[in-house]
Amino acid sequence: MRAIRLRTNYLNNPVGIDIRRPAFSWNCMEGVTQSAYRIICTDFDGKTVWDSGKVSSSSMTHILYAGEKLKSRDRISWKVILWDENGNEGAPSEQAFFEMGLLEKEDWKAKWISGDYKVHKRNRYPADCFLKAFEIKDVSTVRKARAYMTACGVYEGTLNGHRICDFFLAPGITDYRKRIQYQTADIKELLQNGTNQLSFLLADGWYRGSVGSWAIKNFYGSQTKLYVQIEIDYEDGHRETILSDDSFMWHNETPIRFADNKDGEIYDARFNDKNPRLSPAKITECAVIPSASNNVSLIEKQHIINPKLIITPSGKKVLDFGQNIAGIIEFHIKDAREGEKLILRFGEKLDSEGEFTQHNIQCVRKDLVTPLQKVEYTCKAGANDYKTRFAIFGYQLVEVTGDLADSLGEYEGEGEDRTEGKVRTEGKDRTKGDGFRLHPSDFEAVAVSSDLEETIRFDSSNLLLNRFVENTLWSLRNNHADLPTDCPTRERHGWTGDAQLFCKTATMLTNYAPIAMKFLNDLRDWQKPDGRLPQIAPEGGTDFYMRPMNGSTGWADAGVIIPYTLWKQYGDFGILEEYYDMMQKYAHYMIGRAGHWAPMISEKAEIDKSLKKYLYNVGQHYGEWAEPKDVHAMVWKDFMTSNVETSTAYLSYVMSLMAEVTEEMLERRENPLFKANLSLFQEYRDGAKNAYQALVKTKGHTLDTNRQAKLVRPLYFKLLDEEATAYAKERLLKALDDYHWRVGTGFLSTPFILYVLEEIDLELAYRLLENEEKPGWLFMVKAGATSIWEDWDGPTCDNGKGGGIASLNHYSKGAMCEWLFQEMCGIHIEGENQFRIEPKPGGNFTFASTEYDSVYGTVSCGFRKLSDGQYEIEVSLPANTTAKLCLKGKEAEIIGAGKTMRVL
Repeated sequence: MRAIRLRTNYLNNPVGIDIRRPAFSWNCMEGVTQSAYRIICTDFDGKTVWDSGKVSSSSMTHILYAGEKLKSRDRISWKVILWDENGNEGAPSEQAFFEMGLLEKEDWKAKWISGDYKVHKRNRYPADCFLKAFEIKDVSTVRKARAYMTACGVYEGTLNGHRICDFFLAPGITDYRKRIQYQTADIKELLQNGTNQLSFLLADGWYRGSVGSWAIKNFYGSQTKLYVQIEIDYEDGHRETILSDDSFMWHNETPIRFADNKDGEIYDARFNDKNPRLSPAKITECAVIPSASNNVSLIEKQHIINPKLIITPSGKKVLDFGQNIAGIIEFHIKDAREGEKLILRFGEKLDSEGEFTQHNIQCVRKDLVTPLQKVEYTCKAGANDYKTRFAIFGYQLVEVTGDLADSLGEYEGEGEDRTEGKVRTEGKDRTKGDGFRLHPSDFEAVAVSSDLEETIRFDSSNLLLNRFVENTLWSLRNNHADLPTDCPTRERHGWTGDAQLFCKTATMLTNYAPIAMKFLNDLRDWQKPDGRLPQIAPEGGTDFYMRPMNGSTGWADAGVIIPYTLWKQYGDFGILEEYYDMMQKYAHYMIGRAGHWAPMISEKAEIDKSLKKYLYNVGQHYGEWAEPKDVHAMVWKDFMTSNVETSTAYLSYVMSLMAEVTEEMLERRENPLFKANLSLFQEYRDGAKNAYQALVKTKGHTLDTNRQAKLVRPLYFKLLDEEATAYAKERLLKALDDYHWRVGTGFLSTPFILYVLEEIDLELAYRLLENEEKPGWLFMVKAGATSIWEDWDGPTCDNGKGGGIASLNHYSKGAMCEWLFQEMCGIHIEGENQFRIEPKPGGNFTFASTEYDSVYGTVSCGFRKLSDGQYEIEVSLPANTTAKLCLKGKEAEIIGAGKTMRVL
């Protein structure tokens, strides 16, 4: 038996973490059961700093380092030896490693620097460039070299012309007033004998640039600044440091004349920054000590797509990349005249007239249009190469205007032979006199997202559903630029409601824990003394009139639902330990609001006075949000009230999660706080449930409704008594009949509806799943979607009249996918090294399968319909795991590692 897929706190060989007691995990291959393990850790010089010895245990996840106290800069290599079920010792694993960053305040020696200019908040500025030269006599004597870098703004660093790290828009997004992430890079291989040239570009980013729907500027500060600390350790034991200070030279004569995350870049290639006017960098201050993100990087992904050319009815030229992405653009102009311009605008769709539009992604008022999503490029003479550096765009289409637009064309037939999203242009003779100097194949779209390891493979007999799952994965990628966002175009906010409802699906699609915990840190940074949690985190760009919505149920509840989901999916009790304080503070905040009434906000609720103590009827809440307009057309009043039905339901639900979490905490550690909390959370769980049962018997909140969400929510949360449950199920089926079996839920209840229908009758769940009419999941794909829509109407949604709900790249409705993986294909994590496999074939599906790289290894389950109407079930379990196999009509059985075949 051998250990594979070694991870340190979910990360693959991380450099620059600040977790004082890292946790080790691995998977097993070969053999059946791990009977013991041994972890051996060595330092940079090969000295053993921890040897666990042979530990009799089948555990292979979240095993804490217990060696010598870790210090700043320590690099620890580790390997694992396993023993199988027969006591046989296996071969050592391949070696993994982790490296500590700078752990102490005293480790930080450099100074913050900025450009030598006075900032006027109303002005926008070119990218800053900071330069520093240093000498190395003999690189062969260098033992180790590291760069520790961060910024208030976004930076890109190079050493001797090579990028120092692959993090795009470093250092990522946080509330810079409270926490600033830094990057650590191994630069040893970039060093050279003699003069070494450091160069850093610095742009506005989230810090000073446009954030939020209305492009608020200077939210976190108005002076961008850079911090660089380079440490070069030599074989003789001495250390040389290159520190940002006023010895760094500065200029802003870079070709990047303007850079904004949302609006784009203005790039003038005529600027020659090789001989700029230099002045010393200005020393400035920042009170925040940088900290490690302990997260994956935001990188340029390998999804590079060549476009086809569209000529619109008005004669405009538009590049269609065939996939809605979040990313950047790269192009090459072989022969340009000095001063020629190329203007690119990025968008998601053509309008009803066939013209390029940004209407669905923009907020517009008299003095502002945002986001611009535009690149303005001015050529130098000859060859020109461009790649966006300090912006991300959400787009499938690019409108091309400017002097060079007339020079853009394609060969006859070019763009028609499309394979896997790429245009084939092999064999085209570009020397022929076609009159074009610029071709579609000179442009490439580069997707940019956090480097999340993808962990799911899904396939079925329904091609539309397969594409929907693929679209969900695309929208996940497109909305994770160091933060789970609502869309990569207009707001780009870390909406808590979207994140919590999608979290379970995300944990199956990807190795999601690192970025989820980073987001939980963002929530914790925001949390108020009264325990309230936000609707958006970090809050940059949140409009002032939205502030009363902080604490909204279904949204702020992310502070409980996300860590709970991670704990269940990854079996990581450390997540509860890390975030329990935040979770329980928020639970007390909810309890503190229960039982109160506020004029104009509270809704009428004629229930027994004794139950009103548990009614959540104050504060402004979003409620269900974004139901189909013919089910419930939203108006502003919908989220100006307490939304007492939704709020009370979530009060009971959150309390149920907190009671379960607190019971787990008590099992691990005696604590009077846990005991008091458990009693209180159980009281409000049950009290809110009873208040809810009374509420839905009143006229204003009756279960006699065609709003599917009002029936799905209490059924999924199991809030109703037996009689009301039976009625709600019956009424839900009538609502679906009246709506012709189309999806009528909004944000909060869409992930739940198939579970609820399955409990009534599995075939009903399949009936709704397979609906191809609007509104429905499969309708999106039939309509040509390559990502998930925010609104069920998709491209036909009117941004001006639809409340701004018009993004075509918004993962929330993809949260349904968890049902496919868990219920349809039957993969459930039940505990440490344990699964429950319970596939539920149905509908018109002749086959379906899911393969999932879980924290315990790769598990798969699928079914195939046989000619006699029975189903062949195939299950594969990883080594060192077991599963309870549950098949309808058969007695449950325990199965072990390897392949299992059954007929159902």
